[in-house]
Amino acid sequence: MSQKDPCQKQACEIQKCLQVNNYVESRCETVLQEMRKCCARYPKGRSICCSGFEKEEREREMSKVTSE
Repeated sequence: MSQKDPCQKQACEIQKCLQVNNYVESRCETVLQEMRKCCARYPKGRSICCSGFEKEEREREMSKVTSE
């Protein structure tokens, strides 16, 4: 039996916000931040919902390294 994804609730909130706001991400920054916080609380790979956010974080880290 698999466990419920710990960040599924936040992922659903993002979807609801985007639908209500015609997919304008800037209007959903608060729920996106909540998702990032949730993903940061769990080890990489623990939440399938976080896979895109983990990729975003890796890309941000890489750009930091290359800009120095």
